[in-house]
Amino acid sequence: MNSIIKKPAAELGYKFIPDNYIPKGKNEYHLRNKQNRSGIIYRNLSAHEIEVLVRNRNTADDWNQLLVSDAFNPELVKNCKFFGLVRIGKLEPWFLEFHAVRMMVGLYNSTIISCDFGDNVVIDNVNYLSHYIIGNEVMISNVHEMCTTNNAKFGNGILKEGEPEKQRVWLEVCNENAGRSIIPFNGMLPGDAWLWSRYRDNALLQQKLKDFTELKFDKQRGYYGKIGDRTVIKSCKIIKDVWVGSDAYLKGANKLKNLTINSEPHASSQVGEGCELVNGIMGEGCRVFYGVKAVRFYMASHSQLKYGARLINSYLGNNATISCCEVLNSLIFPAHEQHHNNSFLCAALVMGQSNIAAGATLGSNHNSRSADGELIAGRGFWPALCVSIKHNSKFATYTLLAKGDYPAELDIPFPFSLVSNDEAENRLVVMPGYWFMYNMYALARNAWKYIDRDKRNDLTQKIEYDFLAPDSINEMFDSLTLLEELTGKAYYKQVQPDKKINQDTLRIKGKELLESNNPLLNELEILSSAIENSNRKVLILKAGKSYHLFKELIVFYGIQQIINHIETHQLKSFSALKESLPSQKRRSSWINAGGQLIPKEQWDGFLHKITSDKIKNWEGVHNWYASQSHSYEKEKLAHSWASMKEILNIRSLDIDAFLKLLDGFLRTKEWMMKGIHDSRLKDYTSPFRKMTYENEQEMEIVTGKFSDNAFILQQQQELQDLKKTVQKIKLQFKRNQKTK
Repeated sequence: MNSIIKKPAAELGYKFIPDNYIPKGKNEYHLRNKQNRSGIIYRNLSAHEIEVLVRNRNTADDWNQLLVSDAFNPELVKNCKFFGLVRIGKLEPWFLEFHAVRMMVGLYNSTIISCDFGDNVVIDNVNYLSHYIIGNEVMISNVHEMCTTNNAKFGNGILKEGEPEKQRVWLEVCNENAGRSIIPFNGMLPGDAWLWSRYRDNALLQQKLKDFTELKFDKQRGYYGKIGDRTVIKSCKIIKDVWVGSDAYLKGANKLKNLTINSEPHASSQVGEGCELVNGIMGEGCRVFYGVKAVRFYMASHSQLKYGARLINSYLGNNATISCCEVLNSLIFPAHEQHHNNSFLCAALVMGQSNIAAGATLGSNHNSRSADGELIAGRGFWPALCVSIKHNSKFATYTLLAKGDYPAELDIPFPFSLVSNDEAENRLVVMPGYWFMYNMYALARNAWKYIDRDKRNDLTQKIEYDFLAPDSINEMFDSLTLLEELTGKAYYKQVQPDKKINQDTLRIKGKELLESNNPLLNELEILSSAIENSNRKVLILKAGKSYHLFKELIVFYGIQQIINHIETHQLKSFSALKESLPSQKRRSSWINAGGQLIPKEQWDGFLHKITSDKIKNWEGVHNWYASQSHSYEKEKLAHSWASMKEILNIRSLDIDAFLKLLDGFLRTKEWMMKGIHDSRLKDYTSPFRKMTYENEQEMEIVTGKFSDNAFILQQQQELQDLKKTVQKIKLQFKRNQKTK
């Protein structure tokens, strides 16, 4: 039976906060008065104004509870019912226009309960409007229900006075069994979500993070909903416990409940037709359109949900787009793309710069006895059309999965790999370094486009978009070791199949074969038993080529950072360079915390600061992220210098060796540029690409001329600029070395 409560009519609009939750010496409006920062001075109505209001078919339970500003015009209030304390700002004979819809300033045909209005608002045909503070020049029309409850939390996972723990909203990210649940709060960064979802064995850390969240919010009941200046709301059905920033646009939504919608003048957020959003937070500049369903969610700034997308129990990072598909129980770092109707992502940690194609079902099959599997994908994860993979699976940075139904769990350790399910031969095939060999255009363009599309206002976390960075470089080092071991194992299996060989011997032999590019490599079947949870073969292709490629790229990465360092600090001599280089002897481990790369040693110290009360709140956490962002280039330089010394097996450099490395750097950059050019050129020369056009002229009109490709032209210019920079450095260093 529905519990319908009867109360005296005189209480309608009053007793918003139950008496036992009102602090001593306060009234039910104490929080409302604190929230209303309009600066408007309200007064009582004059007898004439009351007469005009009554003539215009308005009613009030008590006209003394209707307060107005000095510039109030009663002629602009018609056919409204007022209950409780209502305060109205300036009303002038203007109309407001937005997207070709023109509406007269004023309050019309609405039921209004205990609300505050700024200047020159439009309120028209709002059937039920209660307990909102509404800013200046706001337009609200044709809304069925818009109200705030006394225990509203606006999407934050907090509890108000008297509420039991079971009412708290959690986001069950990364795992369907809720074992990695996090508490959402307005302002939560991707790094916060990642931090909280890990370290489940550290009970003290988990409690501190929960305490930080509780500290951010007041437990008192009685906060009103707010609608920021110039926000437009039209043709929506239910808006309940929603806080909206300025300049937002809400149109045609079915249900918006328990939300914060951040919005700013230069980063307007929008919610469109048919959407249903419950228990969530939207960052500024977000877009949600056309039948989207989102429940228990966080959308970081400038992210989008479109065309019937479903986002449930998930955190979506900045500058990401999900349309048409379903995403459950996932934590997604910035710069994620998922555009197709039948793709599915579940119980996943996707670490940014990712793209999920149509038909992909990622984590839909559980290989344990319950729904507790997980998927972890490093930066640049690209599963192709109709890929199906199982929990648990883990992928190194920039893994590309070819179309296929992968029958068992995967652990791909090689970065920049192409992974293929060879059903004809019943084997898994892995090609490390594929991107550099065959798809350099896409790799380079994606790094560029993510930087270009990063619209974040809050740059607390410095997001790394370059494909050569501490995380991918460290994976290359791990890959070199693994390739040596697997190559040695393949060799001894062929020459001494019955003899057991220790791991060190395998590595030494494998390294010898790989370093010398021994022709025997072409005859070896290099296999791995630790990449797929199955008994079938896992074949490693082009081991020799990828081995030398990774070594070359590690040196390239090191010289690239040194060139940046020289340019930034305007170093004029090799001796000045040597003195300025970090003294760090060992290559450091790094972690990806929400898209921000941080040395693990620093991160471990950060965790200790939290548990030892040296960091006391989320503001302290964010300040630490910011400090790491400021020092990132220095830390990256130290990592690149240590990496280069390790791969070259040197302790230091002399000027002659450095100048040779500069020449090698340019050669690497030139073949990269050639790879960018040639991989894109294939799209213009393949007969299968050209066959849908009557002639080449038509193709160029449709696709654009290859010679006009803006990205390739930009890359060519960057190469020329880089050559000039390197030449300048060489001349300066040589000249200053002679005059020393």
